[in-house]
Amino acid sequence: MIAPIIYADNAVKILNQNRLPDEVIYEEYRTAEEIAVAIKELKVRGAPLIGIAAAYGLALALNYYTGPETLLKEHFTKVKNLLAATRPTAVNLFWALNKMERIFNHNEKLGLNRLKIILIAAANHMLAEDISINQTIGSYGEELLQENCRVLTICNAGALATGGYGTALGVIRAAHEKGKISQVWACETRPVLQGARLTVWELMQDQIPVTLITDGMAGYIMQLGLVDAVIAGADRIAANGDTANKIGTYSLAVLANYHKIPFYIAAPHSTIDTCISRGAEIPIEERSHQEIRQFRGINLTLPEVNVFNPAFDITPHYMIKAVITETGIIEPPFTESIKHHTVLIKSRGGEHEDFA
Repeated sequence: MIAPIIYADNAVKILNQNRLPDEVIYEEYRTAEEIAVAIKELKVRGAPLIGIAAAYGLALALNYYTGPETLLKEHFTKVKNLLAATRPTAVNLFWALNKMERIFNHNEKLGLNRLKIILIAAANHMLAEDISINQTIGSYGEELLQENCRVLTICNAGALATGGYGTALGVIRAAHEKGKISQVWACETRPVLQGARLTVWELMQDQIPVTLITDGMAGYIMQLGLVDAVIAGADRIAANGDTANKIGTYSLAVLANYHKIPFYIAAPHSTIDTCISRGAEIPIEERSHQEIRQFRGINLTLPEVNVFNPAFDITPHYMIKAVITETGIIEPPFTESIKHHTVLIKSRGGEHEDFA
């Protein structure tokens, strides 16, 4: 299994996704500041994995803290705010940071040495739990796919975007294990080519049949009758089911709906933000204009051209056939079904683990 993040020897080792597929290089980090830069620079990416990396960042901030314990809470809050400012759209980042803060507050009286152990254990648990969640998502999602299924996906919602296994690619992996996948169409995903560089690499590692297409080819592939389902990940899902995902996802949803192809979202329940009622309220990150003007330092256009570079778009809930989570298949009407699944998650508790 691909391991995008590893904790060992009091350090976090992150697979630098900017170097893939040419080089498989792990970089070692010992500070939250280094992890924040890695998140901003897309060395580590994907909503669930960003949250896990940030959790480790908080744990490292305590592990190497040498100041007075009277200022420990202030230090923790400062680091949490630093990590929270890295990427605004992916709600898993804030979910993970808030969960780590609850664990910190619940165990603060135990002192620094005990807190160090507890927070590392909490981050390790978050990583292991995410892999298990992805496998459960896969098992639910594969039941939605027919035999000899031809699936189209965008960006990378696989092991590289999570603790391991993947969300959208987790469904594809699980279906492949059942012998149900005959073809995966991977959109290249401009501007930084997560589909071409990452999804293709992952699927070929697992010998899952994949064909790369440019983003603009998706409609024609559908018109030719070569797609049975579209599956995408998510960075934030509003309470009504509106979904933010990599730019280009909305276009796929429009095309899928026109061609009467089921369009699915696969994501852990932590991606659902019930504090946001609809997609228009989701903050959309706009990234560097150089991502479009250049690729790996090579100019693709005139250097002075104006650029608009939103990293994500919003797919309306009425274009989504179902959201696949670890609690099962969430179907329309999404407002009511999301409430039901949220109650189910809360009934499991687990917010104040001490990880003793």
